[in-house]
Amino acid sequence: MQSPLDRPSFTKRQRVDHIDAEALAIEGLVFLAEEPGRLDRFLALSGLELVNLRKAASEPGFLAAILDYFVTDEPLLLAFATKLKKDPEMIAKAREILSPTP
Repeated sequence: MQSPLDRPSFTKRQRVDHIDAEALAIEGLVFLAEEPGRLDRFLALSGLELVNLRKAASEPGFLAAILDYFVTDEPLLLAFATKLKKDPEMIAKAREILSPTP
């Protein structure tokens, strides 16, 4: 199955739309889950537990919280961006889309 991040519109440009931002946040959660230590730290800092992660994922603001987590941890942000072969600034833009400042 093709990732939404492989959409031509996402790979060929730096602009990020809402669908791209959501896809990026979902990829972020996958990235965290690939290494238990990363996921454990996210859960601890967010106040979530593994048993309620699925429920939390359906809540408004959850995807924004994932990207918030990345932009507050520069080494993690850079590792994620490197894995996706994306500019870290694109991840920050996606965060702004999902969690705009008033």
